[in-house]
Amino acid sequence: MASASPDTSQSVNAPASASEADGGRAVDLRGVAITFSLADGGVYKAVAATSLSVATSEFVAIVGPTGCGKSTLLNAAAGLLRPAAGSVEILGKPLQGLNAAAGYLFQQDAIMPWKTACDNVALALEVGGIARTEALERADAWLARVGLRTHGDRYPHQMSGGQRKRVGLAQVLIRDPKILLMDEPFGPLDAQTRQIMGNLLLDLWAADRKAVLFVTHDLEEAIALADRVVIMSAGPEARIIGDFKVDLGRPRDAADVRTDPRFHALHKAIWSELKTEVMKAYGEDAA
Repeated sequence: MASASPDTSQSVNAPASASEADGGRAVDLRGVAITFSLADGGVYKAVAATSLSVATSEFVAIVGPTGCGKSTLLNAAAGLLRPAAGSVEILGKPLQGLNAAAGYLFQQDAIMPWKTACDNVALALEVGGIARTEALERADAWLARVGLRTHGDRYPHQMSGGQRKRVGLAQVLIRDPKILLMDEPFGPLDAQTRQIMGNLLLDLWAADRKAVLFVTHDLEEAIALADRVVIMSAGPEARIIGDFKVDLGRPRDAADVRTDPRFHALHKAIWSELKTEVMKAYGEDAA
């Protein structure tokens, strides 16, 4: 990828760059504003008019202070909520209802505790009409891909947090979505397991380069994984205030890349913008 210095890698709300890099947009949020009704009859303006594009094989991470609307923006891309203004296009077409082209991995486990790992993964196909025998065969193959070849007959309570997260990842990827929406997917895990899961995600992503929109509070994780890191301002009326290209080579090791001098330069540049917003949010919460 083209190199850029920390001082010049930032551009605010520049969706065209994503499209130009890859020849097509998987996710295109144009002037999206999101509001919520309050109990007293008022309106909370969560996200101000904001534009963001993700190319068809691009990995974009969103960072920002707690409560700034990162997950809210992700939910708009998923079709889980309708913007008050602006438009959402998926693979060049206006989004109507749920985003059928996307797989969504949440922070909390979405696997069923009364089903085995294999049954949980197969369920993603069965609900789409795939015969159970075929679904189980494909689920077994996906469990092998995420390093759980011998864990297919285990129930969630018999697995570690990292193993359950691998089941969830297989459950999403077995459907072969064009787009991955990921909301703090590794947040509950310890630091070492997060890095292992990061490398697993990068390995799986490298196979077909799906478009990824990845929400995280961890700036190091964002830089280690993504092609671009987008910064959201503190809310209310949060908006995108920074867009940094991560010009680190691929394939990339999520742990080893953190010793690269360029990684530290990017971290310094992005944190200089992000810190101000984090402190704004902290001040509002403390008031």
